[in-house]
Amino acid sequence: MTIVFGGDVGVFTDGENYRELESMVQYGMQPKQVLQSATSVNASVFHLDNLGELKKGVLADIIAVEGNPIEDISKCVK
Repeated sequence: MTIVFGGDVGVFTDGENYRELESMVQYGMQPKQVLQSATSVNASVFHLDNLGELKKGVLADIIAVEGNPIEDISKCVK
């Protein structure tokens, strides 16, 4: 089963989408899977070949966080 971030979860208040990241972990996904769900998996599901990866020729937004969100998804929240 493919699970994508921002799917049929309802709408969060503007700026509170991070809550979905935390919920996905609380319901059993690993933080790395959650981050992939929000990036490369979403791009793949929506056939957006120019998004979802960090490589030459691909559009990308990058964030810097304190700590390792692959170990603790709450590091994406501040």
